[in-house]
Amino acid sequence: MTRVVVAGALGRMGTMLSRMITESDRLELAGGVDIRAGEQFGAPVVPAAGLGHLLKEQRPDVLIDFTVAAAAVENIRVAAEHGVALVVGTTGFSSEQEAANRAAIEGRVPAVISSNYSIGVNIFWQILRDAAPRLAEYDIEVTEAHHRYKKDAPSGTAKTILAILDQAVGEREKKYGREGMDERGSEIGVHVVRGGDIIGDHAVLFAGNFETITLSHRAYDRAVFATGALRAAEWVTGQPAGIHTFAEVLGLEASSGTKRNL
Repeated sequence: MTRVVVAGALGRMGTMLSRMITESDRLELAGGVDIRAGEQFGAPVVPAAGLGHLLKEQRPDVLIDFTVAAAAVENIRVAAEHGVALVVGTTGFSSEQEAANRAAIEGRVPAVISSNYSIGVNIFWQILRDAAPRLAEYDIEVTEAHHRYKKDAPSGTAKTILAILDQAVGEREKKYGREGMDERGSEIGVHVVRGGDIIGDHAVLFAGNFETITLSHRAYDRAVFATGALRAAEWVTGQPAGIHTFAEVLGLEASSGTKRNL
């Protein structure tokens, strides 16, 4: 039985993760952390300042974090200090925060860090790695859409897409949105939509003369991310200390594109 603490336990994603843990016969909800104290499915939820005490008292195997970058950096540090493995789905880290995460994790605990825990998205990334070098002469546009409350833009998934494209076709200028009279060059266009309750849509358009190819993924429920995160939580315990990708969990080929966005 893998004992799990959920960061952001009282939020939408945290509530879904907590519920799915309690419904699993292989996972046990050991507690949660949020901006306020409370209870989630019979497990204690403590404010951030009490995380260290909770980990010491409950002795979980894994902490899952789908919060915001500023909170996740501290949660990662505290969990690593207590020898608790990590599954991190938070996005929007700055380069300094990514460095702090690496410093906290390396040599201490195993961690799976990914910008997207959907199995479909990770296979989509694999397809993109194979297709993009063959379409390098085509114009490339990346589009992503999320709900109105998502703060970071472009999404972590879109940034991973861009990293994969840089690796596959060479680094190119990124143009975020378009306006004015500027003629298109060899840049990659990046377009962000925020509205309503969109869970997550991502598409890469390859446009040539007389034809276009679009690779896309659409999530209809946050359960796809929660399912992947729980799969990673079962996998990560007992792995070597250091940062692992969700591609490793799935047995797919690991890539620097997935590792870039911590």
